[in-house]
Amino acid sequence: MFSVISRSPRQARTRAIVKTACYRLVMVVVTVAVAWAVVGDISDAVSVGIVANLVKTGTYYAYERLWDRIVWGLPSA
Repeated sequence: MFSVISRSPRQARTRAIVKTACYRLVMVVVTVAVAWAVVGDISDAVSVGIVANLVKTGTYYAYERLWDRIVWGLPSA
C-alpha cells in the first residue's frame, strides 16, 4: 500500500521553530507597513501586525509540521 505519511519528521523541531520565527518577523514588518498605509496610524498598524502575526505564526508552524510528515514528492531515503 502507498503511504504518504511518515512517522519520522524530516527536520528537527528546533529548525522548524527558527524558520517560523524568521519568516514571521519579516511578515510582521510587511503587515505593519500595509496596515499603516491603509489606516494611517502607526499605533493601530502595529496592533494589527502583532495580532495577525501571532495567529499566523501558530498556523504556519502547524502547517509546516504537517508537511514535514508527508513523503509524497520526496525522493526515497
